[in-house]
Amino acid sequence: MMRDPRFAVVVFPGSNCDRDCLHVLRDVLGYPAEFVWHEEEDLSGFDAVVLPGGFSYGDYLRPGAVAATSPVVRAVRRFAGAGGLVVGICNGFQVLLEAGLLPGALVRNRGATFRCEWTTLRVERADTPFTSLYAPGEVVRMPIAHGDGRYHAPPEVLEELEQRGQVVFRYVDRDGRTTPEANPNGSLHHIAGLANREGNVLGLMPHPERCSEAVLGGQDGRRLFESMYRWLRDRALLAAGRTR
Repeated sequence: MMRDPRFAVVVFPGSNCDRDCLHVLRDVLGYPAEFVWHEEEDLSGFDAVVLPGGFSYGDYLRPGAVAATSPVVRAVRRFAGAGGLVVGICNGFQVLLEAGLLPGALVRNRGATFRCEWTTLRVERADTPFTSLYAPGEVVRMPIAHGDGRYHAPPEVLEELEQRGQVVFRYVDRDGRTTPEANPNGSLHHIAGLANREGNVLGLMPHPERCSEAVLGGQDGRRLFESMYRWLRDRALLAAGRTR
């Protein structure tokens, strides 16, 4: 019998959204999920890895910089290289950038202020493992909570990201327009989330786990995790069919 996809939620010293992610995956959606400590070196028993938000290692040096050197992130590199799904949320996005799994950097917000609020995003790609349950161009609501969320990259990197379609979420207004007022942190090209070239690693600053239940004010984030689960199930079913 084919088993359900298993999710790992990484816990760093200083993580503060790990329990939120586990709650959504295990208690809300009913998926097999468990914590993985930052010293873990083997992720072979999992199908997807979540790097949660927070202040890993106290954000010493730079947000995500110390976490990027941890044993579990070395394992994440191998896991992603083998095609496993990896999503980094807020501080997890910062870790992915510091580890070189995604291009660019996240720097201090415009105005050097911490922003904690709901934002509106446009789904730029609905054909990724993380967004298949969204519609192309759909405008969704997700909250942010960060002080270093302004995406920055050299012009040539930005051009390549756009040409390759690696931008997955973009900050917009309610009408789907990229206005200055809709960009909460000054991210270049209004980038809120992007994927690697292969499409199996996603980093995003908004928190989908904080908008996966109606009681929290919205459920637009729930579909991100559901998209991952569906993609993993479909891949497993395809592989099972090939081995028969």
